[in-house]
Amino acid sequence: MAATNPAPVTLVVGDEELLADRAVGEVVAAARASDAGAEVHDLVGGKVQPGELTQLTSPSLFGDRSVVVIRSAQDLVKEVIAEIVSYTANPSEDTVLVLVHPGGVKGKALVDGVKKASAHVVTVAKVTKPAERLAFVKAELRRAGRTIGGDAAAALLDAVGNDLRELAAACNQLAFDTPGKTIDEAAVARYHRGRAEVSGFTVADSAVEGRLGDALEQLRWALATGTAPVLLVSALAGGLRSLAKVGGAPRNMRGGQLASHLGMPPWKVDRVQRQLNGWGPEGIARALQATATADEQVKGGGADPAYALEHMVQIVVASRTGR
Repeated sequence: MAATNPAPVTLVVGDEELLADRAVGEVVAAARASDAGAEVHDLVGGKVQPGELTQLTSPSLFGDRSVVVIRSAQDLVKEVIAEIVSYTANPSEDTVLVLVHPGGVKGKALVDGVKKASAHVVTVAKVTKPAERLAFVKAELRRAGRTIGGDAAAALLDAVGNDLRELAAACNQLAFDTPGKTIDEAAVARYHRGRAEVSGFTVADSAVEGRLGDALEQLRWALATGTAPVLLVSALAGGLRSLAKVGGAPRNMRGGQLASHLGMPPWKVDRVQRQLNGWGPEGIARALQATATADEQVKGGGADPAYALEHMVQIVVASRTGR
């Protein structure tokens, strides 16, 4: 689809809301690039009445172009579906029609009929896999003329979560607020420190990587902002279990085969492999015992959860170096 020449009919199929909205926005922008005065009619499927499309797509006396967007097209009634399918076989030259359907069985007759009429189809499948979300983060920053390393992208996912809208907003913030071409982990930590540390993952990473000062500072900050001690113990125990899992994997496995065997995304396997430097089986066992002790203490077995957590972090860091 050329930027200034949108297809007469575009079908956006898929349930990734952000990407569907963007696909619609691109069509509208292309129509307005071709005709700045194009009028946009944004409709919801369940409210479209029979005959309404015919009315909206009728030629204008002034030759103005229009864009008709129908969202939630799966909710269209049968009469309107038939009207749309008939229209797409011979669309108006003065109208751009955009249909948004989440996929699935409901309203499938519309999807099949519009596809048969050779409409332009944009697929926006749900982004569910970690590798796909990492690719999304990198693509977002490329759109903004920036680049981000794999570790920094993974850190952003840890901090922000899986919602694409939140990830897109975070990428835009980083692109706008950070200098230079490449965004690194330090920039991610600076702008998303609170959320990352509240989750406990940053505390865990600092501890297993032997950065005692950072780990203690982050631990105190997390406690001060109300993070439950049990969640911090859980995050560190999870990080140590990942070390044990990757460290005990068969040596002849690499890349995707290793990730599949471990049941972990490849980017996480790569990170844990780097974190394994300095660790041995005895150190991991000793550190896991420290998390088990801390877990008991923060659940009522000790008088001071903060002290128990700091002591746990100190033992974990010491276990890494064998001291």
